[in-house]
Amino acid sequence: MRNITMTLPATLPPMVWGWSELLGLCKLKVVAVMLVCAAVGMALATQGLPAFGNVVFGLAGIGLASCGAAAFNHVIDRRLDAVMSRTSHRPVASKRLPVAIAVVWASLLSLAGVLLLAWQVNLLVAALTSVSLIGYALIYTAFLKRATPQNIVIGGVAGAAPPLLGWVAITGQITPEPLLLMLIIFAWTPPHFWALAIHKCDDYARAGIPMLPVTHGIPFTRLQIWLYGWLTVLATLMPVMIGMSGALYLFAVTCLNVRFMFWNWRVWRGQDATAPIGAFWFSIRYLLGVFGALLLDHYASLAAW
Repeated sequence: MRNITMTLPATLPPMVWGWSELLGLCKLKVVAVMLVCAAVGMALATQGLPAFGNVVFGLAGIGLASCGAAAFNHVIDRRLDAVMSRTSHRPVASKRLPVAIAVVWASLLSLAGVLLLAWQVNLLVAALTSVSLIGYALIYTAFLKRATPQNIVIGGVAGAAPPLLGWVAITGQITPEPLLLMLIIFAWTPPHFWALAIHKCDDYARAGIPMLPVTHGIPFTRLQIWLYGWLTVLATLMPVMIGMSGALYLFAVTCLNVRFMFWNWRVWRGQDATAPIGAFWFSIRYLLGVFGALLLDHYASLAAW
């Protein structure tokens, strides 16, 4: 069989793509953190172990929908990503992956996740996941990110949803406890992301994105990180205040909060150029630690009981 070679015009960039590019749209490390928070929400929703099927299908559905939202983010932000050093290598921004393929992939992931949740878990978690997906992919990425320096605060509601989704996947209802878990992530998001925004301030300015360090300056942003850090500390203590967690969690979260605020203090002082990126990376470990402490305290109290 004769080989056929197609010569593209020199003005078109070569598009060589495969599974690595498709998976690159999914922001798998971010989704992994979200699934940990969702899994903790599932565990805290019930005495003993949550229903196995709800856990498996719930995490799969939430994960697929989250990957779909991340892929839509790549598509919508492709022009901004292309001028930022942190994101210029992304598959769509670098033109390794056609936009049409990325849109189809994002749509399939999102639809598969929501349908799986509706079919195997419950309709409420499917509906909430759909709202979160739209909130992140469209309201935050397409509008808020470009419209206001408070983008990460307002859009943080969608990013804080995983523990609520996990809870609802098990119970089928919304109660105050998962909303408190959402509050922890909601309060944590600004100091987490603004630390990165300080580190990449020139990138955001070049892309024309009104992140807080660009619009209000780095000193003001450092102060906001310090203040929101204390708000996060308060939110993490509330599970103890309402009797949701006990002494083990209190001890663990106190240790985590001391370290968390130490990093935020270093950022606030503004005397160490490496402090913002250090605070950013620690904040990820901090959030995982807080939710890990919630999980450990939950099962330790059940064992003692």
